Amino acid sequence: MEMNGGSDVSASANTLLQWSQWQLLDSILPTGGFAHSFGLEAAVHARVVSCPQGLQTYVTHVLDNTGSLLLPFVYSAALSPSLETWHKLDRMLDATLTNEVSRKASVSQGSALMRVAATVFPEVPSFKTMRDVSLTSRAVSFHHAPIFGLICGLLGIDSGTSQRAYMFVTMRDVISAATRLNLVGPMGAAVMQHQISLVAEVLTKKWMDRVAEDACQTAPLLDTVQGCHGYLFSRLFCS
Repeated sequence: MEMNGGSDVSASANTLLQWSQWQLLDSILPTGGFAHSFGLEAAVHARVVSCPQGLQTYVTHVLDNTGSLLLPFVYSAALSPSLETWHKLDRMLDATLTNEVSRKASVSQGSALMRVAATVFPEVPSFKTMRDVSLTSRAVSFHHAPIFGLICGLLGIDSGTSQRAYMFVTMRDVISAATRLNLVGPMGAAVMQHQISLVAEVLTKKWMDRVAEDACQTAPLLDTVQGCHGYLFSRLFCS
């Protein structure tokens, strides 16, 4: 009976963890991700993207660049979800991001995500404590990737799932931006997301489980295009 009781408790904990995982990936979570197009809006104005095939290629490059540059920070934070590790990774990423547009987007989404975590997951008091300490000391910029990994780690989500989740959120947001820019319809966007998921898994396996010191940029053209976003005459997105 004790063994069965232990199994029931374990099964219940795993079930609750799944609910937290799903909520973290839910588009309704107010983290501000849909206010950013990952440079897609600027790429459309620059004619870098002008057709569905070009859009699919762009999304693939965004995922490749996310995997090489940001996934190491997610992995490192999820592996050691502590205040010290988070602050160290945040400072490293702040020094790594030279594009002001992407840097501001990262800070904006990260700040919102940490605020949401401190409110939505009261069973993990570390979220509120870490946020309050960091706001008081102003020691960090609240970049998104380290905070995402930190939250996954404190929620008990394994590092592999954490990294795949980050890639999924990136893919979801950039395809959503494409829909609102009328590059593809809602049904076409769903089909494209399913098709690109195969590529996303390959790219995730390619870049996963790398420490922050191995982070690198693989798509400098995307970085350049996104940096031009602030010069657009009219803009629908913040980045």
